[in-house]
Amino acid sequence: MRRFNALVQQRFGRPPSALRREGDEVATGDAIELRLDYRPPFDWLALLGFLRGREVTGVEHVDDHSYARVVALGDCVGWLRVQADPARPALRVRLAPELAPQLMPIVARLRGLFDLDAHPEAIADHLRGDPVLRDSVIARPGLRVPGAFDGFELAVRAVLGQQVSVRAATTLCARLVARFGRPVPKAMPGLSAVFPPPDVLARAALADVRAIGLPEQRARTIVALAAAVADGCADLSIGADPERTVAALEALPGIGPWTAQYIAMRSLRWPDGFPGGDLVVRRALEVTTTRAAEARAAAWRPWRAYGVLHLWSSAASSGG
Repeated sequence: MRRFNALVQQRFGRPPSALRREGDEVATGDAIELRLDYRPPFDWLALLGFLRGREVTGVEHVDDHSYARVVALGDCVGWLRVQADPARPALRVRLAPELAPQLMPIVARLRGLFDLDAHPEAIADHLRGDPVLRDSVIARPGLRVPGAFDGFELAVRAVLGQQVSVRAATTLCARLVARFGRPVPKAMPGLSAVFPPPDVLARAALADVRAIGLPEQRARTIVALAAAVADGCADLSIGADPERTVAALEALPGIGPWTAQYIAMRSLRWPDGFPGGDLVVRRALEVTTTRAAEARAAAWRPWRAYGVLHLWSSAASSGG
């Protein structure tokens, strides 16, 4: 019991008795507040910027200082909002009291989304020795790999982003949510729907999926991905076996190594995920093939995903 109490205190910033009292406040309509600690340094603004450019309209809302989203877990539906704590290395979370029964899984998902369990100093020490990464590691010591609150949601977003710009992908995703998502009438401003779950998209007619503006093959990929997740053939949860998940994803029509590795990096929180076929990565490493990129980045292991984020961040800041 002492160990349990200590863990709750560490994760939530308050003892179980305080959480129970907050549960009693559900009838008053007050939001629940949580604290999520992390190891500094932490580049919160860079992480927000990454998420803001890829937000799922209606499901998420990201501004210059906070991240908010609709949450649907079990029978609980509500909203949450995350901001940096100005006084300590922590994030502050406010969430709807309707989500009280799902606090523990929500905290786990948020810690994964914001990469709060990373050891930034160890990662930086490991990557700083590579001359391609050195300047970025020194300039961005708190760079994290953005995760995903929901693995399936991220995977669908990754498929929609194939061969189109980030802006086009967000437009397609907004259309998908508008067509297949479940409306949430009492969420925060800017939040209006639950992202369609795997079983909904697995049952969707191909013509209806194509109607959001997709070619037939891309629509087939979305439906096949949804069916694989709904049937348990592809596990997109945090901590799932990355090699098994990557293999399951690559077995689906329309999902290649880049998409599978990207999903593993973010949905599974795999720190060694490496989309070696990425054009920015190959250009930065001065190689022309995926195999050559993997050989060149072998010294980054087991933190290749962080090396990729440094390359992407450097290219974005330079306009590349």
